[in-house]
Amino acid sequence: MGLLSELKLAVPWGHIAAKAWGSAQGHPVLCLHGWQDNANSFDRLIPLLPQDFHYVAMDFGGHGLSSHYSPGFTYYFQNFVSEIRRVVAALKWTQFSVIGHSFGGIVGGTFSCMFPEMVDKLVLLDSIPFILDCNEMENILTYKRRAIERLLQAEDSQKPASVLSPEEMLQGFLKNNFHVSEECGKLLLQRGTTKVGTGLVLNKDRRISLAENTVDFISKELFVHSVRCLQARVLLIKATQGFYEVRRKHDDKKESLLFVKDTLSSVLKERFQYVQIPGSRCVHMNEPHLVAGITSCFLQS
Repeated sequence: MGLLSELKLAVPWGHIAAKAWGSAQGHPVLCLHGWQDNANSFDRLIPLLPQDFHYVAMDFGGHGLSSHYSPGFTYYFQNFVSEIRRVVAALKWTQFSVIGHSFGGIVGGTFSCMFPEMVDKLVLLDSIPFILDCNEMENILTYKRRAIERLLQAEDSQKPASVLSPEEMLQGFLKNNFHVSEECGKLLLQRGTTKVGTGLVLNKDRRISLAENTVDFISKELFVHSVRCLQARVLLIKATQGFYEVRRKHDDKKESLLFVKDTLSSVLKERFQYVQIPGSRCVHMNEPHLVAGITSCFLQS
């Protein structure tokens, strides 16, 4: 299945970039990448999925080829959720499926609860539809404060973006993203950098730092209420070496995941499917064949 087209969808601060595969007449599937990734994170998975669907992978604002937010504005979680609404309005989609990886799954899960009639299927790739505050209560104000401080620091900084050689850029990226293979790192940097002279600069907005500064943490009670609003069928694919929580890179405390899993199972019943597969947080990129079969069956069922 070849790439159909590159898209630029107008928004008030510029444009949202996206790329599309498959038949435009097929059932639409919106693909949402992880924090600081971009639409290229689906390049290896989508060609393995059923060809009679229409897949669109978008770059969130400030990521990939999408415009950065206007000066003075920070990247709050609700903005990313509203970007989905803007994109599907531009595409004239009234009902669609969602495949969300990591941060993209949190955004897509939240959207699916807020606009339940619009989403028929939700695939969560090493992700959960909301981040619970059960282990984060003492940190939430710190995160919100840090987001504001980060915005002001970025505005004060007159330092130009670092220009690195392609090899320096790749090695720096792989050092900070140990779960991504070299091949996949190159793929993400294709869309995540711009050539300047003999080197590269990152496209990512400097105001974007840590996901926990952006994510909205919710209580267990609000999570249960939100899940009851879902109309979609949900598939959660969990990588064995994936992340359990947004803050701790190597967290083995699975309390949040187990609560989410149990709630989805008890509320959605036969509309919920949970599958665990070997691999890291980016298994859909590194070993897409492990994800493709399960996802294909779910989309076609």
